[in-house]
Amino acid sequence: MNGFDLSKSLILGKTAGFVFVALAFFYIGKQWSDGNYRRIIFFNSNSNANAKTLTISISPNHNKTFNIISLINNTKEDDHSLAPVPPPPVVQRLGLVDKNGVMTDDFEIGEFDPDGVENWNNETEVVNADDERIRRHCPEKDKGLNCLVPAPKGYKAPIPWPRSRDEVWYSNVPHAQLAEYKGGQNWIVVKKDKFRFPGGGTQFIHGADQYIDQISKMIPEIAFGHHTRVVLDVGCGVASFGAYLTSRNVLTLSIAPKDVHENQIQFALERGVPAMVAAFATRRLLYPSQAFELIHCSRCRVNWTRDDGILLLEVNRLLRAGGYFVWAAQPVYKHEPILEQQWEDMMNLTNRLCWNLVKKEGYIAIWQKPIDNSCYLNRGSETKPPLCDNQDNPDSVWYVDLKPCITPLSEDKSGANITTWPARLHNPPERLLTITFDAFASRKDLFKAESKYQKEIVDGYIRSLHWKKLKLRNVMDMRAGFGGFAAALIDNQLDCWVMNVVPVSGPNTLPVIYDRGLLGVMHDWCEPFDTYPRTYDLLHASNLFSIEQNRCNISSIMLEMNRILRPGGHVYIRDSVMVMDELQEIGKAIGWHVTLRDTAEGPHASYRVLICDKRLK
Repeated sequence: MNGFDLSKSLILGKTAGFVFVALAFFYIGKQWSDGNYRRIIFFNSNSNANAKTLTISISPNHNKTFNIISLINNTKEDDHSLAPVPPPPVVQRLGLVDKNGVMTDDFEIGEFDPDGVENWNNETEVVNADDERIRRHCPEKDKGLNCLVPAPKGYKAPIPWPRSRDEVWYSNVPHAQLAEYKGGQNWIVVKKDKFRFPGGGTQFIHGADQYIDQISKMIPEIAFGHHTRVVLDVGCGVASFGAYLTSRNVLTLSIAPKDVHENQIQFALERGVPAMVAAFATRRLLYPSQAFELIHCSRCRVNWTRDDGILLLEVNRLLRAGGYFVWAAQPVYKHEPILEQQWEDMMNLTNRLCWNLVKKEGYIAIWQKPIDNSCYLNRGSETKPPLCDNQDNPDSVWYVDLKPCITPLSEDKSGANITTWPARLHNPPERLLTITFDAFASRKDLFKAESKYQKEIVDGYIRSLHWKKLKLRNVMDMRAGFGGFAAALIDNQLDCWVMNVVPVSGPNTLPVIYDRGLLGVMHDWCEPFDTYPRTYDLLHASNLFSIEQNRCNISSIMLEMNRILRPGGHVYIRDSVMVMDELQEIGKAIGWHVTLRDTAEGPHASYRVLICDKRLK
């Protein structure tokens, strides 16, 4: 009997426990279904990826009552008993992911053009044009770029270089305003379905070629294509100056702001001329010190003497030792009181900068920068502007304000002792020694190794992927290093130019790139690039995403690449297998045709090549 009683007691105990648990769950469920309840609520903010410790704290809201139903349904009822919740940090998202970082197909791709629909033989599923899940428009002004920018209606494959120097399709850059403004100055004219560029300009009414010849005769030492290889054209118009220098083996970077003469840079890039949206304002331009052998301003609408000449001081920083500043403007040749005063102010400022007026002829004045610091050191102690102090790095340019001081030249003359073109392309420059690396190897060895590595890569692309048939003109290397990729394209005689981008996340190799006779710019790929849509024929990214994924949204970078890539353009990404799956998915979501290939090391290598094509239609 005792055993029976014990068994009976255990059964009764289990039954009572079950009833207690059931009642507890019933009570909790009832409380949960009620609109109001007391609960500790934590509001999450973005975590710090670099944090080494985890901090736990008690929420300040643990004694407050919240209406969870209204929170879930996002109702607009005001509850004055609640303290306002601080909004989360505003994060600019330009990609194809939601707020939780999950891929989504609910992204905006721009205005739908039914004439542009084509069934692609792509791994990507073709989306029905009537699918309401996808919004066919870009966001409102100032709402951020979360869309795929559509090409203008009637967009055509760009006219290939060198024909594009003289004419482009009207439908590709349908902006006639500049032609109306400058119709009488021989800049640009509309002829049927094309824009034509006669080669004229405000100050060179007889054509850019004749104007360049005049400069060469004024100062034969300029020696375009030999001594002078890299030029900056400020306020470039439609970049005819740079376009005509191309045939003389000169790389000219044309810059202009987005002002009343809109789309100057867009026209320049459509022509196949190196160009960027930029303006002399309050910050340094994104190029290193001693970058350009010649800086040109033809009626560029810049007041060089304002604010004690701070804008001309920036020109001085950018100009190579012994380099030339060419100014074609009314104060040079017109004898009117206001213009004569402007000329006097310019002469006073350039004298204090130790520039030498080497020639003044007609409407052109040419100054030369000194080759060393001797003139600066011999000035009076009170002469302004002063020399910059030793703490200023003249090659630091990302979000750096203009400095009201003269950048002194290097005592070792690095940056000045460069060889002539084309020998300088492969000569390791002296400024290699100024680059900071986390490496023990010789910088010259790194320079030569990168050149050899990139040449093998480009040779392979040309041999197996027929790059010479792609009609490349505008090319960007998104992580350029020393510029070995661009040098390899030149060695293979591809008739293109390369914008070498040096990310802010790595060493600043821009001085070396310019010393080689190439173009480049500093940039942060977490931000948009300063150019118009449909700018480049080819984007090359080597080891970019595996590095920047810790700083940037990968899909944001891909979306920006799509914005600046021309329809019919190509993307080549060489990177770790760890990021390739994600890159493929984003590429497909954007609408690219993607192909994953092995590198020369074979299928077991840790790197792959992702080839993406942006279809013309």
